[in-house]
Amino acid sequence: MQTAGSTMSKILIVDDSAFEQRLLVDLLSEMPYKVSVAHNGLQGYHLALANHPDLILLDVRMPDMDGYTACRLLKANPATQDIPVIFLSGADADEERIMGLSIGGVDYVSKPFSPGELAARIQVHLTLAQRAHGASASAAPAPANDAADSQPPASPYGVDPDAVTVAAVKRLIADNLASLPGLAEIARSVGTYREKLSQVFREQTGMTVFSFIREARIRRGEELLKDTDIDVQDIALLIGFNNAGNFATAFREKLGVTPTAYRQAIQQRRSPLN
Repeated sequence: MQTAGSTMSKILIVDDSAFEQRLLVDLLSEMPYKVSVAHNGLQGYHLALANHPDLILLDVRMPDMDGYTACRLLKANPATQDIPVIFLSGADADEERIMGLSIGGVDYVSKPFSPGELAARIQVHLTLAQRAHGASASAAPAPANDAADSQPPASPYGVDPDAVTVAAVKRLIADNLASLPGLAEIARSVGTYREKLSQVFREQTGMTVFSFIREARIRRGEELLKDTDIDVQDIALLIGFNNAGNFATAFREKLGVTPTAYRQAIQQRRSPLN
């Protein structure tokens, strides 16, 4: 991050439009930033791993890998998860803004944008990230010299790419339990294809994607039964079951009791009369 006496903050532009790239480069070249450019989400992801920019300007609609997919991978990789991402898009629909923010973007700016407003947003998020980085650095204990020297050099590409893919899928599943797409679409959403995802997911977790989804739905159902008064039928719909009967069957297979009996047992344990 840019501090007094430090090098310039690094901004990565990810946009498939040569016109938009030039517009952004011209704008940022007048400021104390070092700018790099990628032409699609996959190239942007790899450049972020290699160069670790201080902030990423990420277009949404691009060929090969769109901005949402790139952001999911960036946020699933510990090496890049803290880099602020500002989405840039010609679409101004509420659902697209919500999507961008829900998967980890810090901001969403519609095209055509005001250069002054974009510059201000960039500076705000650089400052916020710098403060967060400084706070975490000051809170973390300094490692002993011998321990630090014994650590192997970090890979410039972070953790195992298959682990990143699986982490991104897990996050996508957790955020969309009520309306998950099919396996092929889930795979596309993290930059891979169905057969590859099935293979790496089983290797990384020992489970199929569908088994993991079922487990995630049951776990979320448990939480809602314990912590809310939401009706069982509504919980079933919230976590992706078609009806309360299907939810009850899956819940009983996993925990040995129906959702209603599970909630009643929790309530009885919490009752001051017992």
